Formats: sequence, C-alpha cells, structure tokens
Amino acid sequence: MTQILTGTALLLVVLALFTLFSYKAPQGMKAMGALANAACASFLVEAFHASVFGDLVGIEFLGKVGQANGSLGGVAAAILVPLALGVSPVYAVLTGLACSGFGILPGFIAGYVTSFVVKFLEKKVPAGLDLIVIILVGAPLARFIAMNMSPIVDGTLLQIGKVLIEAANASPIVMGLILGGLITVVATAPLSSMALTSIIGLTGVPMAIGALAVFGSSFMNYVFFSKMKFGSKKDTISVAIEPLTQSDIISANPLPVYCTNFIGGAMSGVIVAYMGLTVSTPGMATPIAGFAISVAQNGTRALIAAAGCIVVSILGAFIGHAIFKNTKIKTAAEIRGTQQDDLIA
Repeated sequence: MTQILTGTALLLVVLALFTLFSYKAPQGMKAMGALANAACASFLVEAFHASVFGDLVGIEFLGKVGQANGSLGGVAAAILVPLALGVSPVYAVLTGLACSGFGILPGFIAGYVTSFVVKFLEKKVPAGLDLIVIILVGAPLARFIAMNMSPIVDGTLLQIGKVLIEAANASPIVMGLILGGLITVVATAPLSSMALTSIIGLTGVPMAIGALAVFGSSFMNYVFFSKMKFGSKKDTISVAIEPLTQSDIISANPLPVYCTNFIGGAMSGVIVAYMGLTVSTPGMATPIAGFAISVAQNGTRALIAAAGCIVVSILGAFIGHAIFKNTKIKTAAEIRGTQQDDLIA
C-alpha cells in the first residue's frame, strides 16, 4: 500500500505541475497543446506502425517508420512548441533540431524557454543579422536546456513508472482503481495519456490498465458529451476518437468531464487488474492502438476485458450525467463563438 500511495502521490504532483503550467504560465495552454500534438506526431505513429504493424503484423518497413517517429519526440516538441508560441517556422526548426537525441519533455522545456529568447532576439536584432544571432545563440541554448533537464526529468518520471509497476504487483485491484481513473482523466487533459505513459515507461499491468481504460473512455465520452449537449454531432464523435481535439470544451467544463472520466476509468481499471492483463509496450494509452496491442499480447482475455470496459464506461457516462445534468456548462457555440446548427437533440 505504501508503494501505491507513493507512486500515486508522485504522479499527482506531476499532473498538478502540468495543470498549473497550463493555466498560469505565459501561453501555457498553447504550449501544452503543442506537447500533445508532438505526442501524436511521434508516439501515436510509433504505437500504430512499430507496435501494431511492425511487431504484431511483421511488416518491417512500417516498424521502422514507427521507430523513426518514436525516436524524435523531443525534436517534435521542441519544434511544435515554438511554432504554437508564434516563433518563425525556420527558427522553430533551427532550434528544435538541436534537441535531437532527447526525450519529449526535455524537448518541450527547451522549446518553451527558447521561444521567448528567440522572439526577443527577433525584435531587438536588426533584420538580416537575426538569423546569424539565433544560429549562434538559439540552437546552442536549446540543446543546453534539453541536456541539463534530461537527467532530472527522465530520472523522476522513470522512478514514478517503476514504483507504479511494482505497486501493481503488490495490490493490483487498488492500483487498477487509482491508475485507471487517473490515466483516463489525463487522456482528456492537455498532457495526453499516451505521452505520460511513454514518458514514465509504464509497462505490465499498469500499462494494460491505461490502454483499456482509455479504450473504454471513447464510448464513455461519446455518451456523456451527447447527454450533456456540449456541442455538435461532429464534436461528440471527435471527442470519442481523440479527446484532445475538444480540449477547449473540456478545459471550459473540467469538473463534469474529469469526474465522469475518473469514475468510468476506475471501474475499467479494476476489471483489467482483476483479469491480470499485461502490456509490454509503453505509451499504449490510446484507444485503437491500445486495444489492438492488448488483444495481441493477451488474447481472448483482453477481448472479454475490453467488453467489460465498454459496459462500465458507458455506465460511468450515465452516472456522470445524473450527477452533473443540472450543472451550468459552457457549450462549443459559446466557447468558439459559432452557431451550432447540428446540436444533438
């Protein structure tokens, strides 16, 4: 139990820091959105091509495609974050490439800090000289930041992953309850669950919990968004496929969305933990690839567990609607300032 509490506490601290960063840091939400996009560009491609088509189907070429994308998460973050913050594309790529060889979080930190330095140099340095100055200052600065953050970030997050894996062996049901709820909430937060589980190197029972809990959350979010009338049919379908596409709606309605996802995810986590499923590939907390890899590595038991996760996740959606149906919400039309003609009746 001590291991479970320690691992959970450390994970909650990390999530709290990301949440604080999203809402309080300058352009924090834009930067976190770029981090999620970097995870999609690297880890999601790796999940499909390396884990599914490469390892399971045996297509060597697609396996190499996945490995290539997966190895460049740090570069992707270091490029996409500056772009999101308004840095010129050539400077974003110039500084981002300097983060080659580092993980997604060191690349994210380097890209975020360097963005402000580059934007300052663009304003202060005379036109024509700014490229030379940014080559001399920006690229080395980005790599220096990534190099110094890498051991701190990687060491901390890998320790969390190690503690959670060990804790799952000690008390899998309790871990299923906590981890299933947390990872499902993270799937709807600015930091993607795929990125988190990749960063902390989650494997074994905890990774199976994350994979199938997030798989179940697709059905839960579809039903919950439909019942709550957050947006149009398109919004409802989109949140089921990838919650990050509706991050503005979720951020505007955090309490109902996060609480409902925790309820459904916790119930799914208990099912997976009880059945003793394992996934040996980190970063599988994504609906389609997570389901595919779980079935491939666990067979019929995973299909049974997945069916159970769908049922309890939909139940979680109805529970969430019963709790929050009278809560004042912000709809997509209000948030985006657009007229929704196809709202779900």
